Amino acid sequence: MGIQDVVADYLIEETAQKLKEEITQPDWVRFVKTGVHNERAPQRDDWFYVRMGSILYRAHKWGVLGTESLRTYYGGRRNRGVKREHHYKASGKVIRTCVQELEKAGYLEKATPRGRKLSSKGFKLLNAMAKITEKGMQEGKYKSKPKAKKAFDEKKRKEVQDTLKMQDRGKAKPEAKPTKKKGSE
Repeated sequence: MGIQDVVADYLIEETAQKLKEEITQPDWVRFVKTGVHNERAPQRDDWFYVRMGSILYRAHKWGVLGTESLRTYYGGRRNRGVKREHHYKASGKVIRTCVQELEKAGYLEKATPRGRKLSSKGFKLLNAMAKITEKGMQEGKYKSKPKAKKAFDEKKRKEVQDTLKMQDRGKAKPEAKPTKKKGSE
């Protein structure tokens, strides 16, 4: 199995645990929000490592990434009270620091003409974490497995639609129509 074959959430968690051993987080991480769209700072103590693991995964999926594309990806909708919600970008400082720390550790490298890409060391790390994640999934290490999309039964769907149509017309249940035979009245 490869990086794409395991559940991304579990892979990012395993990668964050590995990065926690190698990289030290800055002191300001305890107090900062991840963007203006959030009302509070993250509740997890290790959110910085999870973000770095997620950035590594994004680098694998996207190929070349930059701070602005990551800001857009990690941004979100801001609650503005009565006014309409808008999408706001995430904090650039947090993302830049993550990218710089990953580059210092050798997991990311500069791409031409600009941006960052996954280095061979970063690919090896993700691949090793994917193997650990696969093993953990087989052993039942993770609490819940992702829910598979169930195919909706066509017959059941048709029955529900018929019931709804009849309710719109003022009838509770669809009634069987009496059949008329030729010649009998």
